[in-house]
Amino acid sequence: MGKRLLPPGSGDGDHIEPVDLKKALEERYLAYALSTIMHRALPDVRDGLKPVHRRIMHAMRLLRLNPDQGFAKCARIVGEVMGKFHPHGDQSIYDALVRLAQDFAVRYPLVDGQGNFGNIDGDNAAAMRYTEARMTEVSVALLEGITEDAVDYRPTYNEEDEEPVVLPGAFPNLLANGSSGIAVGMATSIPPHNAAELCTAALHLIDHPDASVDDLVSREPGDGLVQGPDFPTGGIIIDSRASILEAYETGRGSFRVRARYSVEDQGRGTWNIVVTEIPYQVQKARLIEKIAELLVARKLPLLEDIRDESAEDIRLVLVPKSRTVDPGLLMESLFKLTELESRFPLNMNVLSRGKVPNVLSLKSVLQEWLEHRKEVLVRRSKHRLAEIERRLEILAGYLIAYLNLDEVIRIIREEDEPKQVMMARWSLTDIQAEAILNMRLRALRKLEELEIRKEHDALSSEKDEIERLLASDEKQWKTIAWQVHKVRRDFGPEESPDVGKRRTTFADAPDHDLNDIQNAMIEKEPVTVVISEKGWLRAMKGHLNDHSLFGFKEGDGLKLAFHAQTTDKILVFTTGGKFYTIGVDRLPGGRGHGEPIRIIVDMENDQDIVTAFVHDPARKLLLVSTEGNGFVVPEPDVVANTRKGKQVMNVKLPDEAKLCLPVTGDHVAIVGDNRKLLVFALSEIPEMTRGKGVRLQRYKDGGVLDIKLFAMADGLSWQDSAERTFVRSREELLEWIGNRAAAGRMVPKGFPRTGKFGG
Repeated sequence: MGKRLLPPGSGDGDHIEPVDLKKALEERYLAYALSTIMHRALPDVRDGLKPVHRRIMHAMRLLRLNPDQGFAKCARIVGEVMGKFHPHGDQSIYDALVRLAQDFAVRYPLVDGQGNFGNIDGDNAAAMRYTEARMTEVSVALLEGITEDAVDYRPTYNEEDEEPVVLPGAFPNLLANGSSGIAVGMATSIPPHNAAELCTAALHLIDHPDASVDDLVSREPGDGLVQGPDFPTGGIIIDSRASILEAYETGRGSFRVRARYSVEDQGRGTWNIVVTEIPYQVQKARLIEKIAELLVARKLPLLEDIRDESAEDIRLVLVPKSRTVDPGLLMESLFKLTELESRFPLNMNVLSRGKVPNVLSLKSVLQEWLEHRKEVLVRRSKHRLAEIERRLEILAGYLIAYLNLDEVIRIIREEDEPKQVMMARWSLTDIQAEAILNMRLRALRKLEELEIRKEHDALSSEKDEIERLLASDEKQWKTIAWQVHKVRRDFGPEESPDVGKRRTTFADAPDHDLNDIQNAMIEKEPVTVVISEKGWLRAMKGHLNDHSLFGFKEGDGLKLAFHAQTTDKILVFTTGGKFYTIGVDRLPGGRGHGEPIRIIVDMENDQDIVTAFVHDPARKLLLVSTEGNGFVVPEPDVVANTRKGKQVMNVKLPDEAKLCLPVTGDHVAIVGDNRKLLVFALSEIPEMTRGKGVRLQRYKDGGVLDIKLFAMADGLSWQDSAERTFVRSREELLEWIGNRAAAGRMVPKGFPRTGKFGG
């Protein structure tokens, strides 16, 4: 019989178990989510490390790569980590190792690298067979006491070895170096901070356990408390203390970081801007590429050129278009469009007590770190106590041996089982008897007895000291405060100014008018805006006065043409009483017939354009509907920020918005379809931001035909069909002057047949 291809019992279908798919997926996805959250993406609040980093530190300690020892190949370290502790790809381990060595990625590097470990341009590190590494002093602080039962161990993935669950963490690593990671359904993002400031805040918390987050955040630069993030690449944070405080209280927020720049005088009135620090985690090469792209696309009209003159330090030279450019405006436009300003998120989602993912405040993070330090102190003290007790037991045995030296020698020489005899004779313990039997002959000198007595006394006093420490909560916190002081001294600006000094500073963002910044991003050029009868828009280059040059589609013609600049905004008023705002730079060019307005903004199909003009915030407008209602509105109030436009005049069909005029003079002349004219004071029309308006003239039937605003001192003028101008003074207009909403009288002699005022 040939080999069976099917397992025994297959084919009859009896062994198949039905599984609820929803339940199975929930269980399996939850297991995956939990593993990602706990063992990959979120750092532990106590030592600020994810498992991969912790395993790298542990492996480097086992390889004895201390700061005062030589370097080892990174391939060796990665092999050790992968083979014993971390069952993942070597590339992921090496990437994590490289990042711990990059001084532009980590505020206090945990790895001292030798060789090419990448750069701020985003270039990769050399392969792990070429690079070498060892630990830094920060790593030593994180591992301090690990051999003294300071932390729990757990079996490694193949259960052949053990690894620490968490490191003792004498250094406030979580906040000092920050962390970022994306788990399942949650993420974490913590910026780096200044270690000296964190230690000061922790000491304040030890002295005042009830302190609020407000008490831990700096009020003035000299108080040494936490001012805010301190990025390895420097930069300037432009958030207020209030928003920084809120972020630290809730554990969620963000920080706006800007590049640091200075204006360099080039002589003869010319200057360049030199950028010396860029925001954290921005790749310099990518940043320059983006600015170059914007230059080509003519989105940065104030900038002429960008040069990268960086060596060890960053030096980006920005050349302005001309010496008259305002450096502040140039930089504001760059901050708006490029990563010279970036937002770094804060989401302090960490494994609280190493078990529960939780978003913590600044105070909670420091509190949990201090609680961990206390636990480490107690465990190390107990471990030391057990060691002392073991040693004291042996020393007591030695002293008995010295007092009865001749007898001990006799027993060892003559008895078959000297150990049992000695234990019975002097009530020795097994350990004491074993120690006596293992003594060397040279240790029998008289001096040795003195040494043992000395050691016994010293250990006894140390034992008393530790017992007092373990019995007193106050003494424990005093010891922790001393340890934190030491960390602040070692990693603060006094002992190591290169690393300890704050790099990121704080400033308020300069106030520039938003319109100025907007305009700084658009190249200013004269154009002629052309609007056709059917609502097609375009912008022709230059200020054109000969309208016969404009071509239109068949059945379409010119409705409006006016001069503008590319930095202007145009307001479009429709029959539905809506205003739309369109930037002239967004209008299609003069080639072809342009685009229909309905593509540019969301305008209803049953509405038409009444008029369009260049926005002037200083003006007021008079809006009039067909039925003769109207009101005055300040022009800034009609600007719409979205494609949907802004409803300003409320009209219901068959009534429609009919006229929109800039307000001038002090009187209004209105004429209806019935050729009746009414003149009244402009002050009778109310000013509103939105509404139906008030009645301007009364009609039996028909509506408004035309309206004119004028100054009574200059008189009312109109033009007839032969383009002759007529002017009527106040005296000549007396019979037409009345109150708003009157019917008016038939137009005077010489008034145009069209019923419109003309010029």
